[in-house]
Amino acid sequence: MSLSIIYSRAGGLDAPLVTVEVLLTNGLPAMNIVGLPETAVKESKDRVRGAILNSQFDFPVRRITINLAPADLPKEGGRFDLAIALGILFSSEQLDINKNHQQELLERFEFVGELALSGELRPLKGILPIARQAKKQQRSLIVPVQNGSEAALIKDLEVYTANNLLDVCAFLKGDKKLPEAQIKSLTQERYYSACLSDIRGQQNAKRALEIAAAGQHSLLMKGPPGSGKTMLASRLITILPDLDDSEAEEVAALRSICGEPVSDANWYSRGFRSPHHTASGVALVGGGSYPRPGEISLAHHGVLFLDELPEFSRQVLEVLREPLESGKISISRAARQLTFPASFQLIAAMNPCPCGYYGDTQNNCRCTDANIERYQSKLSGPLLDRIDMHIEVPAISHQELQARSDELETSEQVKQRVVQAHKRQKQRRGHCNAHLTNREIEDDCQLSPEDQQILQKSMSKMKLSARAYHRILKLSRTIADLDSSEQIQLQHLTEAIGYRMR
Repeated sequence: MSLSIIYSRAGGLDAPLVTVEVLLTNGLPAMNIVGLPETAVKESKDRVRGAILNSQFDFPVRRITINLAPADLPKEGGRFDLAIALGILFSSEQLDINKNHQQELLERFEFVGELALSGELRPLKGILPIARQAKKQQRSLIVPVQNGSEAALIKDLEVYTANNLLDVCAFLKGDKKLPEAQIKSLTQERYYSACLSDIRGQQNAKRALEIAAAGQHSLLMKGPPGSGKTMLASRLITILPDLDDSEAEEVAALRSICGEPVSDANWYSRGFRSPHHTASGVALVGGGSYPRPGEISLAHHGVLFLDELPEFSRQVLEVLREPLESGKISISRAARQLTFPASFQLIAAMNPCPCGYYGDTQNNCRCTDANIERYQSKLSGPLLDRIDMHIEVPAISHQELQARSDELETSEQVKQRVVQAHKRQKQRRGHCNAHLTNREIEDDCQLSPEDQQILQKSMSKMKLSARAYHRILKLSRTIADLDSSEQIQLQHLTEAIGYRMR
């Protein structure tokens, strides 16, 4: 009887440790895998057998039992192939390694990779969360060559890359050196082809966009077709501060498990997601039999832009209500429950009516009152109440279109003010104003008695909710931060109230 223990990791954002225990015993030749393996894991016995034979090793004609612990964690994919193959080779004593040295090696490394029948290693999705967890356990990682550059993005982690099973075995025996994954030094400098100066006119909308960026507030833009709503939303990403190291790791890990490219070029970039209005609720919030992140999680620490907001299914839009408040989404399935981060900044755009020209001075609206009411009622009151800012984006005049772009303020100029406002908020509370708790609002958003009366009258006249009251105070605090003001002044409060008028 011979037992070997190899360390690997399951998929997902938390990438839990999986201990691969391989036991060879006397009996009829068989190979059994236990520990809640799904179909792809069960099929690994055939891939591993072919890989071992084609790598010039013998496949043991004995009873092989493979346990993937913990037993109550579902295992999926071919990521355990390499660990299983090495376990069989160690248990059958085909690698000439001293027992004590063997134990040290297996304690030091974690192995992930899918095997081809030829013994070649194939790349995996979701390697970045695995690398993060391996670093926390202070272990080195051996991965397929194609995954090396991504895993190396995690600082202070030893990552070795291999082309095939034979290379890994030669490395463990000391006969060959595996290349250590290298990556260029990460830079926070970003270049965007788009700029706020591309947009003519719309000074009020640009001001609202700056405030939204400064406090990470949600924003709804309403206006006729061609007024620049989509252009404004796409420029928000150019005035947001770059991610810090911990935020960049979170965002990259979410991209990685969805199979999206992660590299040094987009490491510090905030995500900008713009799903089509035909997207389902599962596509938006995540799900599936084995839960995967949705658009709101891929927009974590970034922007989720919903164009033509009323065209989305009302049922789909309602699923945004909880994540907007909590900054996370919990997906429950029969087998397991997963929670994904979803601290996104919602930017939405809509027309005022089905034809788009209700209230426009340059075009006549063709919609009936019933059609306008039906169109606008697609958005529920609770959802609209959770959006911090509501602005009108009117059509642009021909004179405004002829303005020169070099006379307009650039994204870099606006970004400098936004970054300074972010620094004030981080120094004060460690997070942006949009995420202030009620107790923090009481401490940071104090008003003079006169300003408090103005706010109370506005609340009564506009029939605003308690949620809207807190959002006005948060907006006021952000506007004050942009003005480098310690206290909220009357002009800050009145501007914030103006963004709640619908």
